[in-house]
Amino acid sequence: MPPEAHSPAQPPQSIRLVIGSVAVLLLLASLDQTIVSTALPTIVSDLGGLDHLSWVVTAYILASTISAPLYGKLGDLFGRRNMVFVSVGLFLLGSTLCGMAGSMEALIAARGLQGIGGGGLFVLALSVIGDVIPPKERGKIQGVFAAVFSLSSVLGPLLGGWFVDAFSWHWIFYINLPLGALAVMGFAAGFAPTGKREKRSIDWAGAAALSLSLGSLALVTSLGGRSFGWGSAEALGLIALFVTATLSFMAIERRAAEPILPPTLFSQNVFVFTSLIGFVTGAVLFGAVTFLPLYLQIAKGITPTASGLMLVPMTAGIVVSSTLAGQFMGRTGRYRMLPMIGMGLAMLGTLLLTQIDRGTGTATFGLYVGVLGAGLGCIFPVVTTAVQNAVPRAQLGTATAAGVMFRQIGGSLAVAVFGALFAGRMAGILGDTAAELGGEIGPQIIATLTPELQEAVGAAIVSAVHPIFWISAGMAAIGLALAYALHEIPLANRMVPRGE
Repeated sequence: MPPEAHSPAQPPQSIRLVIGSVAVLLLLASLDQTIVSTALPTIVSDLGGLDHLSWVVTAYILASTISAPLYGKLGDLFGRRNMVFVSVGLFLLGSTLCGMAGSMEALIAARGLQGIGGGGLFVLALSVIGDVIPPKERGKIQGVFAAVFSLSSVLGPLLGGWFVDAFSWHWIFYINLPLGALAVMGFAAGFAPTGKREKRSIDWAGAAALSLSLGSLALVTSLGGRSFGWGSAEALGLIALFVTATLSFMAIERRAAEPILPPTLFSQNVFVFTSLIGFVTGAVLFGAVTFLPLYLQIAKGITPTASGLMLVPMTAGIVVSSTLAGQFMGRTGRYRMLPMIGMGLAMLGTLLLTQIDRGTGTATFGLYVGVLGAGLGCIFPVVTTAVQNAVPRAQLGTATAAGVMFRQIGGSLAVAVFGALFAGRMAGILGDTAAELGGEIGPQIIATLTPELQEAVGAAIVSAVHPIFWISAGMAAIGLALAYALHEIPLANRMVPRGE
């Protein structure tokens, strides 16, 4: 049962200020996952270091993946207000150093620092809502945050290209400074300290083991099949490190006084099943977001900007359904049926996407991805709100961070598996043509090919993406079964006291 509730201590105007501030911080952190993609060619031409190109993206994702669950526990121990200041400070310092970078190595190091801050913003933004909004009302705000996160995946590449054309690539990072500073000042004004302080121990051994586990997983899924082969010594070594570190982490957590991820959480139905649902949702979302632009740009031959706009219906579906889901939870205090509806729609959307081909019209494609987005939007607000309602207040940040972690792991594994499947199918269909392309199938390369070869490559792309969506539909079906097994604890409409 949820803990005993009390009235919120903060006035409505302070709550609105906190929500607005953390929404801006979440937008900045999520934008920086995608905003550099369209600027990478310009960055390489300026700084050189083509062989390190992928690390500009990988460094941020790796650092944010490792740091996210640690911020959840540290927020529970030392107060989320304090940890927001730490994460924003690191994020803005990293942004400054990124903008000032004079070499590719300096940029990659600064992106890592930026990611350490950004990982905290993801978790803390979701956790802070648990400190200022009653459980019954949280779904509405979590729905807004889900919309912000999904919007960033479309806006990121568009804004990155615009900054490069209108100013310079440096401003991709410098723009974070005034916006981040204003947001953190608003947060500081609205989220007052409690004045409560306790000396708490930190599970350093668990933190180290978890960092090794997540770091090795992020590296092998980001670089496997690209920088090194899946059967290479590097890939096998990282997989072995992941397994060893994960088993060590599990053993350490059973003995730790303040475990990073308390084993007791895994005895709770809501925590277990929302984590699994989050894993499936991450896999379906990142699978679609990764491979649909490839289909649009190569098979259909549209520009990167236009392909971003073609995904707007998916974002719109997420925005509308997450808003409606939040309102439903606010009115009824119930949530169990929402992930069932969401997984059903996600399964329908991915099944529809198995039918796309080079002749699929804009309206038809928009309908397909809109259905998928509507399904995902029903799920996003639920998993965070439900788990925050079910766990003790002292574990709110930890449980929230775990949900983010499992969604990231699902997405990373799905992209790796789907990428290997896609590449293998492309090689099988194209045969010698694939070798001639040297593994490069970007728009610039395709533009240099003969019309006949462009037709062949486009048809191969269509054929190669279909299995991805068949598998995604199967995963959504599993997600539907998981949602059916999820217990429902009615959402409380009052707050428990906040402690720091």
